[in-house]
Amino acid sequence: MKKVVIIDYGSQYTQLLARRIRELGVYSEVIQYDDNPPDEIGGIILSGGPKSVNDVDALPLPKWILNTKKPILGVCYGLQLLSKELGGKVEKTEISEYGKTEIEISNDPIFDNIPKNIITWMSHGDSVVFLPKNSSVIAKTKNNIYAAIKFSNNIYGLQFHPEVKHTEFGDKIIENFLFKIAKLEKNWSLNYFIEEKIEEIRNEINDKKAIIALSGGVDSSVATVLVHKAIGKNLKAVFVNHGLLRLNEEIEVKKIFNDLIGINLTVIDAKKRFLDKLKNIIDPEKKRKIIGEEFIRVFEEVSKNNYDYLIQGTIYSDVIESAASGKNTAKIKSHHNVGGLPEDIEFKIIEPLKYLFKDEVRKIGEILGIPKHILYRHPFPGPGLAIRIIGEITEEKLNILKKADHIFIETLKKNNWYDKVWQAFTVLTPIKTVGVVGDERNYDYVLAIRSVNSVEGMTANWSKIPFEILEEASTRITNEVKGIGRIVYDITSKPPATIEWE
Repeated sequence: MKKVVIIDYGSQYTQLLARRIRELGVYSEVIQYDDNPPDEIGGIILSGGPKSVNDVDALPLPKWILNTKKPILGVCYGLQLLSKELGGKVEKTEISEYGKTEIEISNDPIFDNIPKNIITWMSHGDSVVFLPKNSSVIAKTKNNIYAAIKFSNNIYGLQFHPEVKHTEFGDKIIENFLFKIAKLEKNWSLNYFIEEKIEEIRNEINDKKAIIALSGGVDSSVATVLVHKAIGKNLKAVFVNHGLLRLNEEIEVKKIFNDLIGINLTVIDAKKRFLDKLKNIIDPEKKRKIIGEEFIRVFEEVSKNNYDYLIQGTIYSDVIESAASGKNTAKIKSHHNVGGLPEDIEFKIIEPLKYLFKDEVRKIGEILGIPKHILYRHPFPGPGLAIRIIGEITEEKLNILKKADHIFIETLKKNNWYDKVWQAFTVLTPIKTVGVVGDERNYDYVLAIRSVNSVEGMTANWSKIPFEILEEASTRITNEVKGIGRIVYDITSKPPATIEWE
């Protein structure tokens, strides 16, 4: 099977590129610049990255790449690297371009069936200022910066990111590269992924046993059913109630998996031990590390050395924010199931969904027959409400946040807005402000409401929920939840912010 090889130079969008290619029916594989080339290469993409090609430690082109004579597409850092390696010049210019940028394109097969002017997503300080020999500019920005370069009939470079949804016709540009430039065929699907992954898991685990932490969220649910199909009764599903869950979650999860899906679920009440460990902890990274380690310790106690493998529902947005996807990627924050794990683990880790995005995971869940009301729940972080309480975690704050969050979600569902947004939740801040209740002064917490629209979680826009719905949620929360005196609405997109506050 002909594949597209993506050379990872550290961009947070590298796996998003891989995903866009898979969506178009072509298998893609991400490797590092110093890896050996895989077999059956049909095309090569050079990703973006955080470095400058002029840095002393800049990552070079793989030595083998130009000798393959395969079609190449450089994106951002990839374009600048091709330019420099082929004899051009890249410099830090007075004008940097970040975010949405309009470009004007020329006639070329890579831009077939695309308007002359489109909005793209830029993220660069350096620019190509001198072209390599026999190259031509096929797109420019309004600042007269080169936005796309054709180096030869099958080597191209884009200064912008076609893989993000902010770039208009980005999928079409990738499609044109795959089918018009690289002449590839559509021969990959999520059904193929499922079959391949089940076979892979079955071969690795063989007749040994595995254990999985089932939270009731989308990712762990899909991972559980997928691995259960591979090894059946050799998988033990455990629900750890660490006390940081949504309201009544421990009751709902047990009912869903015992009754609806037929997977025997063991429930461990570990609220006290987690809260004791988190006492007086304020730093969010420390919270994640503590929760990650305590999860492992609970699992080691449950397993009693009878389980060799730990299955995790890690998905790509977790991996990239924890800088665990590649050695050149910048770290944003740890996730308890990647960057938060202790080093002394008795288990071998298997992460079957590691390079998939949330919507791909949901589609796999549908194929596996998981009920939609599980698959389309809003994402919930592994560390739970620990990272939605800013500052120290207490029983009182947990109770306040659980009730407030439940009311917000209930209000969205009542007004048919829950399914219109990708993720909605509340955050309890450590700030208290003055209010007036029944002619008396009170001094209560500020609660932040957060809601975003996204596809894969790598980028997100804040949700334009109607004011009357926000007002209804605010009124109910301040009336029904003792301890909340003020509500604010977060209108920050990702980037520059992350979706969760911590």
